[in-house]
Amino acid sequence: MCGTCGCGDENNITYTVPGKSGHHHGNDNHKHHHHHEHHDHGNGVTKEIQLEIDVLSKNNLKAENNRGYFDALNICALNLVSSPGSGKTSLLEKTIIELRKEIDFYIIEGDQQTSNDADRIHAAGAPVVQVNTGNGCHLDADMISIATKQLKPKNGSVLLIENVGNLVCPSMFDLGENSRIVVISTTEGDDKPIKYPTMFQTAQLCIINKTDLLPYVDFDVDRAKKFALQVNKDLEFITVSVKTGEGMDDWYNWLKQKSANKV
Repeated sequence: MCGTCGCGDENNITYTVPGKSGHHHGNDNHKHHHHHEHHDHGNGVTKEIQLEIDVLSKNNLKAENNRGYFDALNICALNLVSSPGSGKTSLLEKTIIELRKEIDFYIIEGDQQTSNDADRIHAAGAPVVQVNTGNGCHLDADMISIATKQLKPKNGSVLLIENVGNLVCPSMFDLGENSRIVVISTTEGDDKPIKYPTMFQTAQLCIINKTDLLPYVDFDVDRAKKFALQVNKDLEFITVSVKTGEGMDDWYNWLKQKSANKV
């Protein structure tokens, strides 16, 4: 079990490519890096801190390797994070359908179980690998490395990573991405940025989705932005309704600029 976030059991990790038979299971060479021996230091707090440092340092090293790979192939890698139900998959579906003639998309889908999201992305027309983390609550850099090797993205393409729905643990794990995008919806509380500050501190863009529901929910967009800017003064915002299409052109323009400049 991981001392950083409490998830574990690397043997449950699977990598699935929709439309192809078979699954790639974690093995001795590609294990979830959270499995460590627990040494008795005589102090439980010291042991936990040491384990966390070890886990994150190994992940960060792999993330730098990923970043070097992406840079070498001029790949724009974007890490989409959110709580469950924010609409990440719907956002990706519509983006792929609208822009696939302009951009080569490759998708990594992260969930604890099922290939439901990967099946939707496959139907939308993009190559995708589903990573099922089992008991794990986030993707890590090693998982991205393995999934990327299966995808074999083209030079100059865009790699969109849909992380496991969780506003806590994914914030601690660098995947080697160029940018982190946090998605929140109007069906959530507008105080999410100050309740889960680390996620918003580590993101470059905040997409506020489901604006079509604003007349029916108690969500103040300006209040949410104010709270988010309190924890990250440089955070950008785009408000959208994937359902109606409102604001999607702003997202498309941001994505095109990011993929062109990769900054």
